[in-house]
Amino acid sequence: MPTVITSLRCALFVCAFIYAPSAVWAQGGADSIPTPTDVKPGSITSEDVEYPYPSKYLPLTVYGQDVRLAYMDVAPQGTPNGHTVMLFHGNNFAGFYWHSLIEVLRREGFRVIVPDQIGYGRSSKPIIPYNFHDMARNSRQLLRSLSISKVLVIGHSMGGMLTARFLSQYPDVVERGVIYNPIGVTDGRFNGPQPSVDEGYKRTLGSTYQSIRAGIFRYVAHNPKAWTPEFEKYTRIRYAWTLSADWPRLAMVQTLIGQMLATDPVVNDWAHIKTPTLLFGGAEDVLPGSAAVFQERMKFIAQTIPNGNGRLHLIPGLGHVPHLEAPDKTYPPLLAFLKEGVK
Repeated sequence: MPTVITSLRCALFVCAFIYAPSAVWAQGGADSIPTPTDVKPGSITSEDVEYPYPSKYLPLTVYGQDVRLAYMDVAPQGTPNGHTVMLFHGNNFAGFYWHSLIEVLRREGFRVIVPDQIGYGRSSKPIIPYNFHDMARNSRQLLRSLSISKVLVIGHSMGGMLTARFLSQYPDVVERGVIYNPIGVTDGRFNGPQPSVDEGYKRTLGSTYQSIRAGIFRYVAHNPKAWTPEFEKYTRIRYAWTLSADWPRLAMVQTLIGQMLATDPVVNDWAHIKTPTLLFGGAEDVLPGSAAVFQERMKFIAQTIPNGNGRLHLIPGLGHVPHLEAPDKTYPPLLAFLKEGVK
């Protein structure tokens, strides 16, 4: 377990990440990078963002509000293997960044389901108390609507937290799980009071191109040369939202989700996972405070999953988003684990 000092450091890091998006991190000299002048206001429901496959929509009611859950349902290429993979996206993304993994999976015969969670991507942006129970329940409802009884789940970053909740809540549905470079690897709730939603909202509302870029740049903090045009594209997408007349609504949604990440931890979910689960990703992820803390906690999570069902595979030299940084190193071990469960 991390020391008290390490835990406090992690908690402060998470709070800065969630509640201070306007703070400029020094990595990459983001404060000296000029704001691009060719970015137009973007749709907060990502209608102008390129997705690899058409979006479909599941109507839902949450907290008395009629909403829709956007998702992609991608058929296997060639001979189906009879298995379905569901992908849970991270907090700074939505289903649009899974394009290369979708292609890898469908070539192996998997059907691929890619939801945009409520509050993200092309899904609705209601003002509600966000939590992982609701996200897991909505994802389960999506599977029911598609008559899918069994699924393999891969969740990245925030989606790794959601994967832990989904696996612990719906063990009979999951064949295998992959918790991929998760955030929330420590519980910082008791290291100090959380900022208020109003404080967080003011900071989120003041997001700039520089602060957004600096936040995403942390994903390659271990190797600034790993920053690619694709990372820059996602920075521009997020910045375009801040230029929209609908930005105040999305800023509040992002603030509420940020509060969820801090106050709905999944550290107690790991011990209730019953399916084979791979703790996976880039070993140099610094989001919990340092790569050493990340590696320590990933090992701990794998050991916490009972009955020997937790397995650890970290890729040296890669950071928080390996499939964008080095897909050739990322996909072979991921596929090997998934295919172990394909009979």
